[in-house]
Amino acid sequence: MPEETPQTGLSDNAASGLAYLTFIPAIVFLAVPPYNQSATVRFHCWQSIFLAIAWFAAWVVLVVIGMIPIVNFIDVFLFPLTWIGFVVLWLILMINAFNGKRIKLPILSDVAAKQAGG
Repeated sequence: MPEETPQTGLSDNAASGLAYLTFIPAIVFLAVPPYNQSATVRFHCWQSIFLAIAWFAAWVVLVVIGMIPIVNFIDVFLFPLTWIGFVVLWLILMINAFNGKRIKLPILSDVAAKQAGG
């Protein structure tokens, strides 16, 4: 009768989903074995990091638009729409990562796959 070794830690799906909470768990999973050895977990970690960077870049652009005198009223609509869009995208990515699926975002997923080595 073969011995079963107990599995310790999180499954790849759980680690992939948790990587989307913020960029901090993503960085931790990229640094800690055995998660940093899984191509799936690395992909989701990198995509989470790049999504956070895109979110910050969008915020900076909206702040700059808000400083332009005549155009700044557009921010009243753009800030909430952008925020809702990123939150919905973030939830979709997280739920699919927990379910073991990989959603490919334009540009971000290509860079994430390249960084993950896959």
